[in-house]
Amino acid sequence: MKAPFYRFIAILLLVIPGLTATYGFLAMKDAIFAQFNGEDGHVLWGKFILGLILFLLGVAFIGGWTFFRDRKRNYVAPRFKAKRPKKSS
Repeated sequence: MKAPFYRFIAILLLVIPGLTATYGFLAMKDAIFAQFNGEDGHVLWGKFILGLILFLLGVAFIGGWTFFRDRKRNYVAPRFKAKRPKKSS
């Protein structure tokens, strides 16, 4: 009974950063396209910077999680494998 609950928690740990990155992307898009609106006529820099931060945090979390998982399962290129100390004789 515990396994489905743990899988649900694991999926939530990936969905929340994904939603954060999606919201950040949409905020950046809205900030850029606000300049074409007749009312404002300029880029909303605060909204753009906040969207950029949210987007980068979400993508970094998902990318880091994927990299850590692939490194653990030995799916990465040799240059990304964990360094092991050399044995001295």
